Amino acid sequence: MKKSNIVLIGFMGTGKSAVGRSLARELKMAYLDIDQEIEELVGMKIKDIFSLYGEKRFRSEETLMVKKAASRSNTVISSGGGVVLKEENVAALKETGILIEMYADSRIILERVKKNSNRPLVQGASLEDIETRYQARRKYYDVADIRIDTGIQNVDETVQLVRQALQDLEGR
Repeated sequence: MKKSNIVLIGFMGTGKSAVGRSLARELKMAYLDIDQEIEELVGMKIKDIFSLYGEKRFRSEETLMVKKAASRSNTVISSGGGVVLKEENVAALKETGILIEMYADSRIILERVKKNSNRPLVQGASLEDIETRYQARRKYYDVADIRIDTGIQNVDETVQLVRQALQDLEGR
């Protein structure tokens, strides 16, 4: 079966949602943001799910949404930063999609996320906190078929890098 989905994985603040929306538009594909879908389904922001029910409840909602997303076709899927922590999520997404890791330097990530109150795992985080959490997850992102540094260019330039990387992958 040909993989028809493009799945953006990576740490928070690496541009998965912004790049995903733009990439889907450019490739004329559907777009699905797993975190947004969870918020709509549960009827509350992710930070509220975390504070009221905890990370475990959020991760179970995430796994259900991953299965739903992976069953789609011709879709650009933006995942949450922790989606790769569960092997069953990775397996489901890999079955129908090409996984692309979006990454950036920790300083850039901190700049992007520090003003965002919807990031429950980095509220008031320091650069050291971001680096520690990022390094703890680093090995989980190694499941990616492609890696793209999102810290050195804008969204449109990143979309072009993704397109080129997909063409290169197809040509192998």
